[in-house]
Amino acid sequence: MSEQSKSTDAGSDTPIAEVTVPDDFPRDPFPAALSGTQAKFAARLIDGRYVVGLTPDERAERYLGCLDLVDQLTAYVNRKALEKPELTQSVVLDSLVSRMPHQGWNLGNAELAWMEKHLRARFSIATIVSDLLDL
Repeated sequence: MSEQSKSTDAGSDTPIAEVTVPDDFPRDPFPAALSGTQAKFAARLIDGRYVVGLTPDERAERYLGCLDLVDQLTAYVNRKALEKPELTQSVVLDSLVSRMPHQGWNLGNAELAWMEKHLRARFSIATIVSDLLDL
């Protein structure tokens, strides 16, 4: 079941309340590791409540940010593939994916993996459609 959030996104005209975050989007991109022998959990005090992981609003904002990056990176791969016809989209995509963790986007490994999965899905669908149109 997807999760909906209840505030507004300051960075766009999209109200966060209208954002439906898919179930496959990471819930906690930065899991905490606390040392010691006694069981522990990392929590933050927000509005008098302890919260582990992202709040629904934070998760929705991170989802919108990742989705925007996927859109931008899709355009980038398409542009690079046109600029360098000797390279396939797959080669350009592989190169991009290998550089994503080093871009300083403040994303967790789970979010980067989610973005890679969705980027690759976009290009595999585009390849299938292209192949069908060539028939």
